[in-house]
Amino acid sequence: MQEKSKAKYKAVSEELAEKCFNEPLEVYVGTNKDLTTTYINPFTDYSFKRLFASEQSKPLMICLLNHLFADRKHITSIEYSKNEYPGDVKDEGALMFDVLCTDVDGSQFIVEVQTTYQKHFKERAVFYTSRLISSQAPVGNRKGWAYKLKEVYLVAFLHKFILPGSSSYQYLHRVGLTDLCTGNIFYDKLEFMFIEMMSFNKQPEELETELDKWLYALKHMTEFKHQPHYLKGAEFDDLFNLAKYANLNKEEKIMYSTRWKNQWDLNGATETAREMGWEQGLEKGLEEGRAQALAEKKEMALKMLDNNEPMDKIVRYTKLSKEEVEVLKP
Repeated sequence: MQEKSKAKYKAVSEELAEKCFNEPLEVYVGTNKDLTTTYINPFTDYSFKRLFASEQSKPLMICLLNHLFADRKHITSIEYSKNEYPGDVKDEGALMFDVLCTDVDGSQFIVEVQTTYQKHFKERAVFYTSRLISSQAPVGNRKGWAYKLKEVYLVAFLHKFILPGSSSYQYLHRVGLTDLCTGNIFYDKLEFMFIEMMSFNKQPEELETELDKWLYALKHMTEFKHQPHYLKGAEFDDLFNLAKYANLNKEEKIMYSTRWKNQWDLNGATETAREMGWEQGLEKGLEEGRAQALAEKKEMALKMLDNNEPMDKIVRYTKLSKEEVEVLKP
């Protein structure tokens, strides 16, 4: 009976998704998965930053970018840039990127994980890159600068959705500015790269390139009990070592489990929202997800307070403000 209910729920969810996107959308069905798998799920904000946004993981980010850009760019070193940009006007919120890095020639790379579809996802991508481009303008000497712009790239891993109108067999999309009449590139210093993980369905024997291997490793990371023989080499050894759940310390395990549970709760709320009527229901579902995420952060802060952890550490791990943590003290 339970299996029939799951099948019916999935069928309804996929039908609703098809109406919204003209493509089937993979959904979460069933109860929460075991958080203590051998390897962490790369597609939570905490996990992704652990794997690609620390000094220790710089070589991994460089490898991944080089595989994505193949022969078009060769990156030898990067520096992580601030990932928060304040609004230009008083009431405008700040932009927060998952990862922002710059290579030696000044090219900037926004690397993002997007788990659920947003109504204005494409507009958001354009806005993000536009902010980076406009921030290149110097305060003075605009004439001497003469609009000598550096390259800006956005790389987005789409975890549980595909772009509207996308072909199910195409998992890598490169989008740029072109002449609509000739198809020639109009401007080559701005590019969007979207990787649809749902559409990447290669099997181990079909992995031809290093990028194939990377995408397969990221997509199936939580399924592995051990590092497979076909994903060997220095970069994969480092990736699996950083992704190993047993290598997380106590605080990191709390952080990971909290973020992963939040993601499951948010996906559950989003699926409920789809059944309620997409736009209106989605907003309610997202509000429920945000409320649940806040409750989880507070629960984590309480545990850290009980362990007499310092305030700056609690703020750093939970992303709560000092004032929000203070009110939780007994």
